[in-house]
Amino acid sequence: MKRGTRRISLSLLHIWIFLNLVLISTAAPGGGEILFDFEPPFDVKAAITQDAKAELIQREGNTLLRITMVGHSHPERRPGITLKAPKGKWDLTNRRAVALDVKNIGNKAVTVACRVDNPGAKGVENCIRGYVHLKPEESKILKVFLYVTPWRFTKPLKLVGMWETPDVSDKIDPSGVTQLLLFGPGNYDYLPKTDYAIEVDNIRAEGELKMMDTENFFPFIDKFGQFIHADWPGKTRDEKDLKERAKTEKKDLENHPGPRGWNRYGGWKNGPQLEATGFFRTEKHKGKWWLVDPEGRLFWSLGIDCVPLGLGDSATPLTDREYYFKDLPERDSPFGRFYVYVKNSFFPIGYYKDKGIYEVFVFSESNLLRKYGKDYEALCMELAHRRLRSWGQNTIGNWSDGRIKALRKTPYVATFELHSRKIEGSKKALGIKFPDPFSPDFRTDLRERLERERAGFGRWSPRLGMRVHNEELGGFASDPWCLGIFVDNELPWGDEISLALASLASPPDQPAKIAFLEDLKTRYKEIRNLNDAWGTDHVSWNDLLQTTETPDKKKAGRDLRDFYTRIAEEYFRLCRGEVKRAAPNHLYLGCRFQQYNDCTVHAAAKYCDVLSYNPYLYDVSEFRPPSGIDMPVIIGEFQFGALDRGMFSSALVVAENQEDRAAKYKSYVQGALRNPFYVGAHWFMYLSCATTGEQCGPNYQSGFVDICDTPYDEIVQAAREVGDILYEYRLKNGEK
Repeated sequence: MKRGTRRISLSLLHIWIFLNLVLISTAAPGGGEILFDFEPPFDVKAAITQDAKAELIQREGNTLLRITMVGHSHPERRPGITLKAPKGKWDLTNRRAVALDVKNIGNKAVTVACRVDNPGAKGVENCIRGYVHLKPEESKILKVFLYVTPWRFTKPLKLVGMWETPDVSDKIDPSGVTQLLLFGPGNYDYLPKTDYAIEVDNIRAEGELKMMDTENFFPFIDKFGQFIHADWPGKTRDEKDLKERAKTEKKDLENHPGPRGWNRYGGWKNGPQLEATGFFRTEKHKGKWWLVDPEGRLFWSLGIDCVPLGLGDSATPLTDREYYFKDLPERDSPFGRFYVYVKNSFFPIGYYKDKGIYEVFVFSESNLLRKYGKDYEALCMELAHRRLRSWGQNTIGNWSDGRIKALRKTPYVATFELHSRKIEGSKKALGIKFPDPFSPDFRTDLRERLERERAGFGRWSPRLGMRVHNEELGGFASDPWCLGIFVDNELPWGDEISLALASLASPPDQPAKIAFLEDLKTRYKEIRNLNDAWGTDHVSWNDLLQTTETPDKKKAGRDLRDFYTRIAEEYFRLCRGEVKRAAPNHLYLGCRFQQYNDCTVHAAAKYCDVLSYNPYLYDVSEFRPPSGIDMPVIIGEFQFGALDRGMFSSALVVAENQEDRAAKYKSYVQGALRNPFYVGAHWFMYLSCATTGEQCGPNYQSGFVDICDTPYDEIVQAAREVGDILYEYRLKNGEK
C-alpha cells in the first residue's frame, strides 16, 4: 500500500461456498437477535463445505458447530462454510454488528474470518468482513460491523471523497443480508500446512443504533481536521491543547530517550561483534536471519513508513465539499499556504481522479504551525528522529520525506517505482498494468530514477504532481545510513501463467509478446508444431503476433509457465543490475509482495538480497518461504486501526479500540521476532489519514500520531515495550 492509496483488497481470506439451512431467528440476550445457535432444527447434513468438515458438538448442554478445515497451500481454495438466511434475507437495519463466539481448538494459532453478504457478493463487492486471530485453545468474539459509527442518519446521505464514511458502509446494505461465510486464511505462504478446527456458537446481530439528524450534520469537521460530532481521549479543543501537549511530550521524550544497549544505528551494541563492512548486510546467526549494521552489530529493522514533513499527499480535498468543514482559516492568513491547488491525484483512483485541478487543505501541517510556531519544519525534522528512537524504532520506512532521511540520524530505506511501458494485456487480466521488462525503457527508466536520487533526496510535491529533488541534501548511493532499496510496490503478479497470457493478449508491438514468440519459434520451429501442441489454427507466426486471443490454458500450460518464469526472472535480474550499478554496497530489497505465487518468489530469491512482503494479517509467526528458499525476509507494511478516536476507517486490519490495537501491534512484531526468516517489520504509517480522506480517498486510523500531531499513547507504549527487549527477545525465542 502506498500512502494515499488503497487499493485495495486485503489479500487475506476470500471464499464463497454455499449451505442451505432452515432456522427461525430468535431474541438474543441484551436485546440482540439470534441468527444461528445450532440447536434443532439446525441440520448440519445440509451443509455444503469446501475443504472443511462441519459437525455438531454437545458441551455442557449446549450445541456448538465445529468446523475442521484442511490445511493446504492453494490460495484459490479457502476452507469454510456458508450459512444462508433461512427466509432468504435478514433485515439488520437497526443492528450495529454481526457477532459470534469462536474458539480455536487446535494447537496452532489461526485467523478466522466472517463475511456478511448481500446478493452478488464477490471478493470485496457487496459484502463486508471481520477477522479474529486466535491462539491455541483461545476463545474470542468475532464482530463484523455493519455501521462504521454507533449511529445512523435519519435520512440517507451521500458523502464523497473518502473510502469509508460515517453511518453504514457503502459495501453492505444491512436491510438485505442473505448469507454469512465462515472461513479460514488463504494467503499463500501464510496458510496453515496442517488441518485446524474451530468451534462456533451464538451467531447474532447486536448493538442498538442511535440516530443522527441529517439536517444538522454539516459541517462535521472542525478547524483542526477532527470529527465534530464525537468526543474521545486526546481530542484537541483549542490551540492551548496543542501547546500543552508539545511541552508534555518534550518531557516524555527526555524521560524515554530510547532503548538501552543500542548503538547509533539502532543495532545491538551489547550483542555479538560481527564483521563490519561500513554498510548494512545480512547474515544467518545461530539459525536466524539478521541484518548486520555498518559497525558489525546485529540489527533487526523496526520502523515506520511515511515519516512526513511538508504537504505530501496527506492533504484533504475541499472542492465539491467545502461545506464539510467549519472555521477554515482565511486565505490571506499565515495558514493560507496550506490551501493548495493540485493538478491531479497522486494516484488515478477515487472521486477526484477525473477532476483535473482541484483544491486541497493540509490540516496536519497547519496544526504543526499552530503547535510549534513558524520554525516548525526544522523542529519537526529533529522531532521525528527523537520520536522514532523513543518509540523503539530504528528505521525510517518507505515513502518518507527525504529531508528527514538526510539528517542521517536513523537508518532508512529508499524506494523507486517504474514508469516504463506496461504489458497492455495485464490491465484486463490483473486489474493493474504490469511493467514490461523486455521494453527498452524498463532499464533506462530505472537507471534515470536511481541517478536522480543519487544526486539528492526526493519528496513528493502535490503542487507539481511529481517528485522534486534537492541536490544539497546528497543522496543514498554511498550513505551507510541507507539500509537498502525497494523497487516497485505490490505488483499484480497473478498466478503462474497470468503474465504470459497477458503478453499474448497485448498488441503486436508489445516487447514481451515479441519475446514470447521468439521463445516459441525456438521451441517449435514451425507454426504447425505449435498448433498441434496448443490446439490452435494460426496460419503463421505473424498471425499469432497479430491476434490477442489466448490459448487453452491446459494445452499451452508448459509454455505459459515457462514464459511467466522468464518475465519474473528478467524483471528481478534487471532491477538488481541497476540497483547494484547505482549503489553496489546496498541491499536490493525486492518489490514488496502483496499478490504473488511460488514461481514469482523463486525468481525473486535468485536476485534479491532480502525478500519483502506486505502481509496485512494478525500474525506472521508461522510464515515460511516456498520450499527450497532460505533467505532473509522483511515486512514492508503492516497496520491495525480502530474506530474509537473520531475516524471512519479502521485501516486494513481491524482492532476493537486503541488498547486492542496496541496489543495487536506487540503480538504481531513479537511473532515476527520469533520467526527465523524475518529481519524487520515496518508499520504503515506515521500519521493517520485525514478524517475526510486524502487525495484518492483513504481515511484510515493507521498512524502513530493523529492529525493534530498527538501520539496515540497506547501504541507508543506497546512499541516501547517491544523495542526495549527487541534483541534479547529475538535471540531467545522461536526456532534456532
